[in-house]
Formats: sequence, C-alpha cells, structure tokens
Amino acid sequence: MGFGPFFFGVKQMLNRRADKLELLRIAEAVALEKSIDKELIINSMETGIAKAAKSKFGNENEIHVSINRDNGDIEIFRKLIVVEKPENTNTEISVESAKLLNKEKKIGDEILQPLPTFDFGRIAAQTAKQVISFSVREAEKERQFNDFIDKKDTILSGIVKRLEFGNVIVDLGKAEAIIQKNEMIPRENIKAGDRVKAYCYDVRREQRGQQIFLSRAHPKFMEKLFIQEVPEIYDGLIEIKSSARDPGSRAKISVKAIDTSLDPVGACVGMRGSRVQAVVNELQGEKIDIVNWSEDISVVVSNALSPAEVQKVNVDEEAKKLDVILTEENLSKAIGRRGQNVRLATKLLNYEINIMTDKEESERRQIEFKDRTESLMKNLEVDETLGQLLVAEGFSTVDTIKDSALGDLTKIEGIEEETAKELIDRAKEFHKKNEEEIQTKIRELGLEAELINHKGLTPGMLLTLGEKKILSLNDFADLATDELIGGYDIIKGERIKISGYLEDFALSKTEADNLIMTAREKIYTD
Repeated sequence: MGFGPFFFGVKQMLNRRADKLELLRIAEAVALEKSIDKELIINSMETGIAKAAKSKFGNENEIHVSINRDNGDIEIFRKLIVVEKPENTNTEISVESAKLLNKEKKIGDEILQPLPTFDFGRIAAQTAKQVISFSVREAEKERQFNDFIDKKDTILSGIVKRLEFGNVIVDLGKAEAIIQKNEMIPRENIKAGDRVKAYCYDVRREQRGQQIFLSRAHPKFMEKLFIQEVPEIYDGLIEIKSSARDPGSRAKISVKAIDTSLDPVGACVGMRGSRVQAVVNELQGEKIDIVNWSEDISVVVSNALSPAEVQKVNVDEEAKKLDVILTEENLSKAIGRRGQNVRLATKLLNYEINIMTDKEESERRQIEFKDRTESLMKNLEVDETLGQLLVAEGFSTVDTIKDSALGDLTKIEGIEEETAKELIDRAKEFHKKNEEEIQTKIRELGLEAELINHKGLTPGMLLTLGEKKILSLNDFADLATDELIGGYDIIKGERIKISGYLEDFALSKTEADNLIMTAREKIYTD
C-alpha cells in the first residue's frame, strides 16, 4: 500500500471530506505492511493534527488531540492550568470557569478545554502531513534497527544491488547492508545480481537509518561457516577456540573436542575433506589449517606452526611470549612465505612468537649468561666464579638478589650466611644509588612531567626513552608498538630483526599497546 493513500486520507480527513473509519482501516493496513504498531501511527496523527491546530489557535497554546480508536472522531482540546486569577488566557483558566467543565478541579490542576473543529486549509494540512510522515518513518527506522540488531554476529545472505567506490551494497530484503572495500576478500570478483554471504559485525543507528556492516574478511566469517558445515560444532560437541585469517590466502582455526571421543580436526575436515572444502570454496580458495587445541600452549604452537617440526618451546606466560626452537631446515617452514605462517600463529594464540634455530638459542643463552655474570661482577664487586654461580642458580640480576631472603641464597652450595647477607646489602646499596643516578639523569635529559608520571613507565624505561630523545607524552604517543619493543619484518624474503627502544625491559606486546593507547587517550581528552 505504502504511504500515498494514507497521506491522501489524512488530507481528506483534515478537510472533513473523508470517511474516518476508512482512515483507521488505512492506518491499520500501513502498520501491518511496515510492521509498525498501529497505535504509534494514530499517535503520530494526533501529534500532526495538534501541530496544525496551533497555526489556527496560536503557537502559545498547548494543544491536545484525541482520535477515537473506534469511530475515528477527532477532538481538539487546549490544555490549561487552573489558577485563581488568569494572566494568560491561552495557558490558564480561573477556578470558576474550570468548575463549569469539571466540578472536581482545583488550583494547580490541568484541564482540557474543548476547541471547535475547523477547516485546516492547505498549509495546516501540509504541516500535519510532515509531522506524521516524520514520526512514521522514524518508527520504521527503529523497527528495522531492532530487527537487525539481533542478527549481529551472524551470517546474512543477500543480493548485490550495486557497487560504490569499491564498496558492495547488499539487498537483504527489508534493508540494505554494506560490505566495505577493506572487508572484502582480495581479488574477489563480485558483481550486481550475485548472491553473497557475509558476517554481520556491526549494526549502528545513524541519521539516515540503521547501517548494517558486513564482512567477508573477518575471522568470525570463517568460524560461522564452520558452524554451518560441522554439526558437531553446532551441537556444542566441538568448540572453536580461536581463528586468524590472511583473507584470500591462508587461515588458521583452532578447535577443541568437548566430547573427548571425537577427533576435532577430523570432524572439521569431513569425509574426503567435504566439510572444509565447502568453507574453502566460500572463501575463494583460502587455504585453511585446522589446529588441535591443547591447554599446553607449547603443544598448540607446535601444531600451529606445522609443517615445521618444533624441538623446544620456552613459555613466558606473564609476558605472553614464546621462544620456539627448531633446526635450520625447519626455520623457513615455520616462518612461511613472507612470514605468513608465524604471523597467523601469533594471532591464533595471542602470544608473541620468537622463532630461532637451536644454534641461535645456544648462542643467545651463552651471551645472556656472560652478560649477566659480568653485570653482577661489576655492580656487586664479586669475582667471576661467584657471579657465574649466582646466575646459574637463577639469581641473575641485582634486583633478584636485593629481594631475596637470606635462606634463598644460603641454599646455594658454597654460599654461607655471612656471604649471603653481604650480597643482599650490596644489592640494596647499588639499587638505591642507581635509582638516584637515574632520577638525576632524567632531570638532566629534560623529560616532561606528563611522561615521567605516565603509569607503567619505570625510571629505567624513562632514562632509555630520554636518551632516544622521547621527551614528552606526545612523543611517546606517536610511537608504534614495534618501535617500543622491537620485532621482526620480512624484507625480500629474509626475516630481519627490528630493535625497539624498550626491548631490554621484557614488555609484552599487550603491555606496550596499553602504554601507547593510554598516552594517546590522555592527549586527545585533555
């Protein structure tokens, strides 16, 4: 039916030439077609008529309109406040006059004074039409928003309506959605008239109506496709733990069997690969690695880096870092083409993964052992033998020794109580002296107070930043995470180490991200 007949009926009614019951029937039909509450449409008609009536009786009047839901009769009232002596007859009424309308009214009460009906005229009718149109269309937008907010985090299917600047507009039937260019699978050829599936990752209220955002590149799209294709996942017998995608190229998904009698990887692959192939086809040939999840993170990373064979994994749960050690022959397999394999594994596990050969690990451990020994020899004035003994037993820093109990050190063979006490005293003295020197250097470098007081930065970090000419919170907020903690990049197929300003402080990627983001929030909100 649409709004045409409805608005024509409204205009006829305002000019008192329409069957009022017919108008109610039209309003009911529009409500049914647009899936809007009939009461809301009639309320909008009352508001529209009240707006038009103000042009007749004056804008200073508070007009109330009532439409009879049974016969369509319209009653127009002026809302007045009962006072002893009215000063403004448009908004106030005397007690005596009010009691003629309603004997129970007293000072301070509101009363509805009936107004005569009248011919609205073209301008008033147009005003009413605009108010009703706005109210009904807003109600329709709200209904569409409520319809689709429940479909967030699901796969939606529709017909491609048109392409705009690389974005795809999809007709979902009752509404349109958008797949932005960066949410498409690269090199995917989609044209008008094609039917597409996509993951609904957001539904927003906007001025022009709800905006529905779809994605074919989101990792959740792959997860939802597996839920559709693998009954065991749908039934909750297998759980998807995490996923990572390089859209159009390669992806990883980790799965865990809730029912231990099931093989989660086999169930996802399906008979002769039928299940995983259905997902691969929808993702335009994207290669998918299905990883068996384990509570042991070292097992998961070994599975995730397949086909490389891992020799050993060193886990730092607090910093969320993994050192993966393997042979020279397996290095390129673990890293993958342009670093893709290790990059996807990093996203899958949410751990920073550092891959090295067994030779590199051995050399690193030897260098670390030597550096820590020399540091203790210099700072605590001990000989090489004692320094090596302390490092070998896990007391590799001045702070570790400073915070140790006497009994912790005397457990080491060859260290007596007197020596242990002397070591702790020297460590405390060095720590105090070092802190004072650092604070002096920080002041000399000219670091701004905002940076010095930024939560999470230690004096040692501040000193290092100052030496690198990072002197203000703005300077710090402009840094990228890799600039802070270092990392690896693939240049011409070769994995190159990137040094970070604070890489010696064992910050995790999450901690570095938080430090930078809180600095940016502080700057933008001030």
